[in-house]
Amino acid sequence: MDATSTTASTDDLIKSILTRPAEPTERRGQRASKDGARRGTTTRGPAIVASVAALAAGGFVLTSRPGAGLVTGLAIVAVWAACGLVLALRRPDEQLGLLAGVGALVGAIALVAASRIGTHTGGQALVELLRGVALGLVPAVMLHLLTGLPDGHLGSSRARRGVAAAYLTGAVVGIGLSTGHHRVPVVPFVAWAVVASVIALTASSARYRQTAGLVRRRLQWFGVALAVATEVALVAIALRILVAWPPHLGIVIAVATVPLPLALAAAAASERVASGADRLLAHTVSTAGISGVVVVVYLLVVIGLGRSPQGGERTLLLLSMAAAGVAAALYLPARQRLERFANHLVYGERHAPDEVLRTFGSRLSRSIPLDELLLQLAESLQKVLNLRAAEVWTGSPERLERTVSVPDRPPMHFGLSSSETPVVSRAGVSGPAWMQVWLPQLLAGREDAVMRVAPVVHSGELLALIVAERAAGGEPFTEEDERVLTELARQIGLALHNVNLDSALQASLDEVRRQAQELRDSRSRIVATADAARREIERNLHDGAQQHLVAMALQMKLARQLAGTDAAAAQAMLDELADNLKEAIQELRDLAHGIYPPLLMDRGLGEAMAAAGRRAALPTNVNVDTAERFGQEVEAAVYFCCLEAMQNAGKHAGDGATIEVRVWQDEGALLFEVSDDGAGFAYDNRTPGAGFINMSDRLGAIGGSLRVESARGQGTHIHGTIPVEAKAPSSD
Repeated sequence: MDATSTTASTDDLIKSILTRPAEPTERRGQRASKDGARRGTTTRGPAIVASVAALAAGGFVLTSRPGAGLVTGLAIVAVWAACGLVLALRRPDEQLGLLAGVGALVGAIALVAASRIGTHTGGQALVELLRGVALGLVPAVMLHLLTGLPDGHLGSSRARRGVAAAYLTGAVVGIGLSTGHHRVPVVPFVAWAVVASVIALTASSARYRQTAGLVRRRLQWFGVALAVATEVALVAIALRILVAWPPHLGIVIAVATVPLPLALAAAAASERVASGADRLLAHTVSTAGISGVVVVVYLLVVIGLGRSPQGGERTLLLLSMAAAGVAAALYLPARQRLERFANHLVYGERHAPDEVLRTFGSRLSRSIPLDELLLQLAESLQKVLNLRAAEVWTGSPERLERTVSVPDRPPMHFGLSSSETPVVSRAGVSGPAWMQVWLPQLLAGREDAVMRVAPVVHSGELLALIVAERAAGGEPFTEEDERVLTELARQIGLALHNVNLDSALQASLDEVRRQAQELRDSRSRIVATADAARREIERNLHDGAQQHLVAMALQMKLARQLAGTDAAAAQAMLDELADNLKEAIQELRDLAHGIYPPLLMDRGLGEAMAAAGRRAALPTNVNVDTAERFGQEVEAAVYFCCLEAMQNAGKHAGDGATIEVRVWQDEGALLFEVSDDGAGFAYDNRTPGAGFINMSDRLGAIGGSLRVESARGQGTHIHGTIPVEAKAPSSD
């Protein structure tokens, strides 16, 4: 296979992995479990075989020609094989154990071949070919492992074809590495390893973004190990280029891969180990990134010089690289401590001016009462801006009160006129000259002080004032100080606005609860009143009209008996029966009048109220200033409420009192008023009498309201309002 086919295979691999459709983690887990259940232990067996074979091959190396490099390689193979066994036993439904075992076996084959080179004169070409192919397959195995994360299964046929192409490419590259020399060409192997790493990391990072839960934590541990391995390899390569150390770069890079199987095995063996990897991954990536930048900078500098360091230059360069790495690692903690030292040196005992903004912003998200929050703000403001006093005035423009003061000062208050409020609201951070014109109250007793006032405004509404005071002749306020006051006023305005919204919402909620309770109580009283009225009607019918009708039936029977014997007696009895019938009819009318007056139904409020006024116990003047008819429930409510009020006046107003009744319509409402000039009483809205409760319930049932005004010696005034729909004017 030529270079063109190798490049095409690599391109196919990249396309297959990057265009592979995303599959949710849960679905992948369910699919893996189903596949594992269907295959039984088929992945465990091959994984164990591959791991044991790798260990056996390593044992063969020890018997041939043990050396430092081969022993190190054997230890690496042993770690991969052992982790493959752990993964196969703990996760038999996954392919990670098989991949780790295959990687160990490929590495062992490379070691066996390397140990046989030079030991026999025959078969050297075959041994070198075996070594080259094994080394070429190592990046392909790593690509397969990273692409198959988190469980080792490839998600689609395209991905499987891509991985197969990677193995084929690795074999071709391995054939090219078989040069007939003991040393392996570095450039082709490194190029192939870099291409495979880029493809694998791209695919694994895309898969990581699709995972969650335990699977994501397992991948985080693998990410920690991968960051460590990459950092070690990068530093080793840089040192090799710069100072020609270490002498065996391949062994160091192979050792750098050891954390990868250890992370996979540890995360798969215990869920407790798998947790807590997110913070470690973040720190590892950041540290590795900083040190990587240092290494790259040194490489660019050396390449820019155009030559490699020689002699003592290498030692100096190595020490400078170590110093740069240590400086990069200590940058963040050192920067924080140096900032605190600089603030102490420049500002004395206080922090930088913008420190109060950060602290106040963080406290806004906590459940701290507003008074405590403003007190903490004033204390921080005094310390940070080196003030003699810091004050916060809150309230409304009509009454601004000194709520918080550090140091503590007695309460004070003042108000702004309607013409002053817009000017103060639109002003920014202002000094004593402006305050002398618009807020002279704040300057009382401190005319010589260095002061600034910042209005706290939200949506054009003045909510508070921040007053910053320094001693006379003190340090003037800088632009940074005024910027801090401006930003702080904006944050306080938002906080106060939210507090006002919370208060209004709570008040609305309390009002809704009160109205709901009143509605429940009113409904209960209406039901009870209806039951009582029903029983009273039943009693009146039984004791009144029913008794008259029964008596008339007996009289009619008796008159029939007397008609044949005593006509005169029968006639007299019939006359009496006629009178009794009239009384029964009148009694039924009176009873019906108590339920709904016929006159109100026929003639409306004007005549019904006039008739009620004539029957009142006290002299009554009735004025109904509307001839319009309303709904039956509206007219009944007005009529019976006025009737109840007149009856109460007749009972309690006293002799010589008069009653004034007025009914009129105004702006979509029907209103009535019943007043008397009698004795009056001390009305308590919290404990109203039964009559007032009945009137309020009757009006409340149709959306109306009742208001009672009374005082001893000043009579009583009862006002009622019922909303009504305005009628369109007639076209006549």
